[in-house]
Amino acid sequence: MSVIVVDYGMGNIGSIVNMVRKAGGQAVSASTPGEIEKAEKLILPGVGAFDNGIQNLRAMGLVDVLRRKVIEEETPILGICLGMQLFTKSSEEGSLPGLGWINAKTVRFRFEGENASLRVPHMGWNRIEIARPSPLYRDMFEDPGFYFVHSYHVVCEDRADVLSTTRYGIDFVSSLQKGRLFATQFHPEKSHKFGLKVIENFVGL
Repeated sequence: MSVIVVDYGMGNIGSIVNMVRKAGGQAVSASTPGEIEKAEKLILPGVGAFDNGIQNLRAMGLVDVLRRKVIEEETPILGICLGMQLFTKSSEEGSLPGLGWINAKTVRFRFEGENASLRVPHMGWNRIEIARPSPLYRDMFEDPGFYFVHSYHVVCEDRADVLSTTRYGIDFVSSLQKGRLFATQFHPEKSHKFGLKVIENFVGL
C-alpha cells in the first residue's frame, strides 16, 4: 500500500517515511500535484507556523489536489502536529484560513490560576484518553503515551470528531477522526512503540 508523505517544507519528512517502512508500508515523500494524485494513503506532517504551512501548500499548488483526494475521493489521510492544525478553519497563530476540512479552530494554550505556571509549549511525553473506538488505536498498548511539542491546540465544534483528549492544564484534543480523515497532535514518529502502532494501524486501514 503506497503511502505518500507530503513534503511542503514543514517538518522532518525522513523520520516519518522511515517509520511507515518500519510499520510494513511503502512510503515515499512527494511535493508535486502529479505525485500526490497517485497516493493510496496520505500523511501531512508539519512543524512550524500555521500561515507558513498554508502558504507553502498554496505556492506548491497542493491545496486543490489534496482537497480532491481527501474530500471527494475519501483517500485516507493522517495529519501530524501542524498537519492536524491545518485541517481546521483557522488558527490564532496566523491570519490565513486553514484547509477547513474539519469544523474546528486552532487556539493558543492559555493558563490561569493554579495552572498559570504551566509552560508553553506543551513539550514532552503525555498520556491520551481514547474517547471512542477507532482503527487508529486498534490493539493499542495499555496506558498509551505520546510525545508532544506544541503551543496551539485544536478545538472541535463537533464532539463526534474528537478521538482522544490529553490533560495539560485543560483537556485538549490530542487526536481526531472524521471518516477517513485522521489527525494527531502528538508525533507518532517520536513516540516509540505507541507511535509505531498508530502508524501500523494507519498503513493497515
